[in-house]
Amino acid sequence: MAYTALARKHRSRTFDTVIGQEPIAKTLKAAIDSDRVHHAYLFIGTRGVGKTSMARIFANELNNPEQKDDIADAVFSGQDTDVIEIDAASHNKVEEARELISNSAYRPMRGHFKIYIIDEVHMLSTAAFNALLKTMEEPPEHVKFILCTTEAHKVPATIQSRCQRFDFRNIPVTRIAEHLEAVLKQEKFKADNELVYTLARLGNGSMRDALSLLDRLMASGEKTLTINLLEELLGLPQREVMGELIDAIAQGDPATVLRATGQLLSTGIAPEQMLTALLERFRDLMVLSSCGVDTDLVELSDEAKQSEFDRSRQFDAAGIVHMIALCESVQRALKSSPAPRALVDACMVRLAMTEKIADLTALVQSGGAVKKI
Repeated sequence: MAYTALARKHRSRTFDTVIGQEPIAKTLKAAIDSDRVHHAYLFIGTRGVGKTSMARIFANELNNPEQKDDIADAVFSGQDTDVIEIDAASHNKVEEARELISNSAYRPMRGHFKIYIIDEVHMLSTAAFNALLKTMEEPPEHVKFILCTTEAHKVPATIQSRCQRFDFRNIPVTRIAEHLEAVLKQEKFKADNELVYTLARLGNGSMRDALSLLDRLMASGEKTLTINLLEELLGLPQREVMGELIDAIAQGDPATVLRATGQLLSTGIAPEQMLTALLERFRDLMVLSSCGVDTDLVELSDEAKQSEFDRSRQFDAAGIVHMIALCESVQRALKSSPAPRALVDACMVRLAMTEKIADLTALVQSGGAVKKI
């Protein structure tokens, strides 16, 4: 049998199994139960947060109340005769919109409704939107529209005003991590907590992106997945070396800082990528330093959070804020610099000397004298 990607294989098929969008699932389920189903819906959200999955679940619940497996399989595979999925990115011409409208006049073959799921609806041309508008104003009683988009501002107000709008939020890291752990168990793979949380964070709120990354790791052939494997596969800065770099910065040791920087860059990591990773680590340290280890604003495993909290005690919050500003400034300057490595090394040395510079500034401002050696 052909391999099925994890994002497809572990897709939600009922309202009760939806992850991260429970309020929307509850509302749509209640609309069906109370027979208050609108003729058009607009699902808005970034990629991989469940818009199309929710549309299919909604369509299946409407047309398959008895939950027959053959009908459900057809709906979720996009092959049902009464649930028509259209990718507006490749079917955006007015002629195709008119064909859709003309076909909507025919009643469904076996379900209660003919349901049109239009993905990336913002890609429709202006003429196609105008053609669709008339049908959405006075749709046949057997027709339902579910429009999905990542860019709501590109959907005309005339279309939006005729839809019930639902905004899909980014899925929290903890919920993604929980689902990844369940998937790993079902697929009979092992992985440490740090890897799972790293994958969840790299997903940036998208369950599909996180599952796609996990798919790539599983393809390596290893039954036990580690953070080192992820770093090698994606070319990420090694977390252990990044920790050593931050510790050397805290200790004001420019030589060790430069060695750690060189070690990271020698693996092929771009300077911008290294600074991005450093910014993310400094952000976590700043929050932990300000809020304590029990904060839920830092999304790490319990063990990693405790380790980072201990590391944050080497800094004060104001100093970390300065370091974040410095790294961000250098990161922007790298884009136009003819000598990016020099800028990065200078930034690292300055980070290592931050505390000394701060002490000297405080001494000068207090009117004290610097003792000559």
